[in-house]
Amino acid sequence: MGLLDPESLISSFGAIGVFAVLFAETGLLIGFFLPGDSLLFTAGLLAATPVASAAHLPLEQVLVAAPAGALLGAQVGYLIGRRAGPALLERPEHPRRYAGVQRARGVLEKYGYGRAVVLGRFIPVVRTLMNPLAGTLGMPAPAFTLWQVVGGLVWSLGIVLAGYLLGSRVPGLERYLLPFVAVVVVASLVPVAVQVLRSGRRR
Repeated sequence: MGLLDPESLISSFGAIGVFAVLFAETGLLIGFFLPGDSLLFTAGLLAATPVASAAHLPLEQVLVAAPAGALLGAQVGYLIGRRAGPALLERPEHPRRYAGVQRARGVLEKYGYGRAVVLGRFIPVVRTLMNPLAGTLGMPAPAFTLWQVVGGLVWSLGIVLAGYLLGSRVPGLERYLLPFVAVVVVASLVPVAVQVLRSGRRR
């Protein structure tokens, strides 16, 4: 069983695996490498398989486990940032790190906390770092909770239902799961590539 293989994760742990991976990816700094987007899509696709199929995953379980992991993980990440972040990051004696924190604060203030938290859900790596960063930079807890719930529900349920609807309309699609997962992974990396290109042009 590989941590980066969505189908293997689901077949080994089912909906509990979906919950655990999303919790780790959105709540723990070490979870940035986990396959959140592809896992959600795969779970939705497998939920559309016939009940008698060995690959079937009950949709009801996924619709509970996915948002639960995403929302709880984000809240834990925020608390980690709020309690431990300032001690680690807000230190002028480390000028480079301190300057990075100030730039991040400026970006959040310019574009608004709410939009940053919601959009961050859809960008790999960013969705892992945004929650503790929001806590570190002092985003009010009620506002963070509101926007992370909005973003978390749209992200988790939206991708699961997209996979489910596609699987329902194209029977047997699970046999071609690997190419579809590859497409989802590539699509999720597009925002990161765009940002890298923009940063390069600015330099």
